[in-house]
Amino acid sequence: MKIAIVAIGRLKKGPEREIADRLIARAEAAGRANSLSFTVREFPESRAGDEKTRRNQEAEALISAIPEKAVLVALDEHGETLDSRGFAGRLEKWRDSGVPAVCFAIGGADGHGDAIRKRSNLQIAFGSMTWPHQLARLMLAEQLYRAITILSGHPYHRD
Repeated sequence: MKIAIVAIGRLKKGPEREIADRLIARAEAAGRANSLSFTVREFPESRAGDEKTRRNQEAEALISAIPEKAVLVALDEHGETLDSRGFAGRLEKWRDSGVPAVCFAIGGADGHGDAIRKRSNLQIAFGSMTWPHQLARLMLAEQLYRAITILSGHPYHRD
């Protein structure tokens, strides 16, 4: 199964980029045994003058990058909160049921446009606080790596 991350905003060179790249590389290496592969696509923030137009333009960009027949998971502050085992369980269920791809969408500063919310199969939150997209991407990368290690049978310190 392909795991795609589509995000508004580009991570610049620096510690955030290094950590995100390292976590995705680890997830990809560990994921091979679980038939998982990864892609990351970044899109620039919209320059539109009003919030609704920005969200809609950014949603169009994200939707254009969703793999065919993918489950779409939107990161949204109002989404469902999952623990790490629950997150891993969702990935496992999708993988085992033949879903070809899971796509995680990270919106811009104004959040997601209606098209993403309507298209999403699941909306998840990393708590009720608002996170900058750079940190949300790091947290997603870490949770993907953690989920893969859980699915691989590595000891999990919460057990």
